[in-house]
Amino acid sequence: MTRDEMWSKALHVWDVGARELARLSSTVDRDALARCVETIATCTGRIVTLGCGTSAAAARKVAHSLSCIERPAFFLLPSDAPHGALGAVQPDDVVILFSKGGGTKELLGLVPSLKAKKVLLIAVTENDASALAVQSDLVVKVRVEQEADPFNMLATTSTMAVVAVFDAICIALMEHTGFTKEQFAIIHPHGAVGDRLLGGQP
Repeated sequence: MTRDEMWSKALHVWDVGARELARLSSTVDRDALARCVETIATCTGRIVTLGCGTSAAAARKVAHSLSCIERPAFFLLPSDAPHGALGAVQPDDVVILFSKGGGTKELLGLVPSLKAKKVLLIAVTENDASALAVQSDLVVKVRVEQEADPFNMLATTSTMAVVAVFDAICIALMEHTGFTKEQFAIIHPHGAVGDRLLGGQP
């Protein structure tokens, strides 16, 4: 593969991603997104995210972003959950389950215990008729037509779309909850962001 071909492939990946992100405005349910924002904003416990594989990477990112805007959140490893780690989940929490197809066995196996704890379940999946979706209280459907790989199988564009949807949710939450720059400075004092916040840079 030549360097020109490598560059051409990079352009293809970015083009696919840009098209799929542009489609979100017409494919994501506005009411579901608003309900997700409101649910997280009024949560008196913590936000717990779970996912396997690439969905776990998205779930970790979402938990971190929520914590950055004072919505206490953490990622719970699905393999640890049924071995006692579910004790970290309490009735006032909101649990967000990330599964592209909605049939991830590790997550489905946790649903009975989560329901017994009386937590609110949000499913993030492309299949709103899946087993995970029908057992959840709220479904945020995120579906793409094309992944970036030649087999249309590797979770690339779909993962980016999930992260983009929750980036939008986080930004809406900042305004909905009145999150301030002063709050951000307290919880993010280090790094380039901390330098900007504490140094008074715009």
